[in-house]
Amino acid sequence: MAPLVPFITERVWQDLIARSPRTPRNRFHLSTWPTADTSLIDPELSRQMTLGPPPGRTGRATRAESGVKTRQPLSRALVAAAGFESLSAELRAQITEELNVSSLASSPRWAAPWSTPPPRPTSVPWASGSARASRRWPRPSPPADAASLSLALREGNASVVVDANRSPSPPTRVIITETPARGLVGGLRLGSDRRPRLEITPELRRAGLARDAIRLIQGARKNSGLDVADRIALRWQSTDEEVRTALTDHSSLIADEVLATDFATGEADATFGAPFEDEPLS
Repeated sequence: MAPLVPFITERVWQDLIARSPRTPRNRFHLSTWPTADTSLIDPELSRQMTLGPPPGRTGRATRAESGVKTRQPLSRALVAAAGFESLSAELRAQITEELNVSSLASSPRWAAPWSTPPPRPTSVPWASGSARASRRWPRPSPPADAASLSLALREGNASVVVDANRSPSPPTRVIITETPARGLVGGLRLGSDRRPRLEITPELRRAGLARDAIRLIQGARKNSGLDVADRIALRWQSTDEEVRTALTDHSSLIADEVLATDFATGEADATFGAPFEDEPLS
């Protein structure tokens, strides 16, 4: 950052680094570049971090496609990525928290590959038979196990039959198109059950309403000029039965998040600050 913001970096250096008794109080711009300790690199962790597209970005795209906001908790996410089963518990927990889901599950059969030949072939050297037969390209129906066909084509173990003659099918001669299931983006599906339709149960909806309440209360804390570490007493009211149920069921979570030592429904007296309201919550 030094070439772009020299004064800021100097100030950060003086306030954070140069104050340490182990660091000589010299100028940041006279310091040498740090030397990387390559022994600290974890090759397995690096490999796991490069598996497929980032689940957080993919999850946000999936939510946008389904019209579900990020604050709405979901029961699980189905992830289709090679090597997902080898992820450590720490990485799984991080992905679960980032996606705002209760659990992660592997879904290796998320796509249905279809085998279709090129549109206008000029020759079929790998198919036996007459020239007329070779121009009649086979158009197989989707097999019962499309994933196995796709794997066999990629491994060179698939074959095609033209006029009762079986010939190997090189993968370069066949086009494979993978059509993701509904509600799935980049190998990741968000949902609450095995059906392709994303479903939000009443329990999940109430959890989402509790998250909305946390956001509103945190905004009110900031607008009131409170310090980030200040503890508060909070009173709330709502005309919506579902909102009242959500805040009652998740009272402990909300109180912990907003640092409320006193969290209850009811009318606030004159000792409280200025009220705020965001329908249907005040």
